Amino acid sequence: MRSSIDFAVLEGRLRQHVAALARTPRTPGSAEHRQAATYIRQRLEQTGYSVVDAEFDGAGLAALNLLTEPLPNLAGLPLFVVGAHYDSIPGSPGADDNASGVAALLELAGLLLADLQDAGALAALQLVAYDLEEYGLLGSYTHSQELQRSQTPIHGMISLEMLAYTNHQPYSQRLPPQLSKLYPQVGNFIGVCGNEASNSLAQTVTQAMKSIPGLPVESLAVPGNGELLPETRQSDHSSFWDHGFQALMITDTSFFRNPHYHQPSDTPDTLDYPFLAKVTAGVGEAVSRLLRG
Repeated sequence: MRSSIDFAVLEGRLRQHVAALARTPRTPGSAEHRQAATYIRQRLEQTGYSVVDAEFDGAGLAALNLLTEPLPNLAGLPLFVVGAHYDSIPGSPGADDNASGVAALLELAGLLLADLQDAGALAALQLVAYDLEEYGLLGSYTHSQELQRSQTPIHGMISLEMLAYTNHQPYSQRLPPQLSKLYPQVGNFIGVCGNEASNSLAQTVTQAMKSIPGLPVESLAVPGNGELLPETRQSDHSSFWDHGFQALMITDTSFFRNPHYHQPSDTPDTLDYPFLAKVTAGVGEAVSRLLRG
C-alpha cells in the first residue's frame, strides 16, 4: 500500500460497517439480506469501483453475488480475488460471521485503490461479496466454477472469514486434536489457512501480515483440499481449492475461539475492533505485494 494508515480512523470505519450490517440476521430473501447487498454495493461504488450484480440459482433461494469489475483494466492480467460472504444463518445477526469479513472487504477497497492505478501491476483485483456461504458455499462455488469454465487465469484468492473475535485468557484457543500442540493456546492471533498447493501464496500473505505491529499471525497448510481436516474447508476458499485454484482463508478460527458462533449473541459489541483494523491492514499489505510483486 502506498500510504500510511490511520488506525483510529480505520477502526471507526470498520465499527460502523459492522454495526450497519449486523443489526439483525441476514437470511436469504429477507429485507435485511437485501439491505446488506445494497449497503455493500453503495460503499464499493462510492469508493470508486464498478459493481456487477451476479444473480444465480441458489437451490430455490434468492441469491446474489456482488462482484467488482477487475482493476486495473488491462488485457492479459490474471485475476486476484478477495471475497467475504454477507449472508448469515437464521437467528444470528452474524457480527463476526461474517460482517467482520465484509467490513474488512469494504475498507480494503479504499486501501488498495492506489495500487490498482499501477500500469505495472502483476494481477487485476476483484472484490466479491458472496451469498449463500452458510447454505453450502453456493456463491463462491458458482463464481469459481464460472472462472474455471472461462479459463480465466487466477493469481490467487483470499476468503475473509470471521476476523474480529479475540480472547486473551489462557487456554481460550481450542484446536482440533491434530493441531493442539502446534499453535498458541491464547486466542489473540489471526490465522492464515491454505492447502499445500497454495503454499507460496500463504508464505507471502503470512510474511506481509506479520509486518503489522502488534498482530500475531499463525499459518497452516493442509494436504489435498483439506479433506483430512474438514474444519479448514468451511469457507469460500474451499470452492476455489475444488476448482484447482490457489486460495487461502484468513480467520480468527471461528468456533474454536468464538463462543457466539451461530448464536443470537454474535453481536457487534463482542468484537475486537483494534484487532480487526490490524488484520485489515495486514491483508491490505499482503494483497498490495501480490498485485505489484
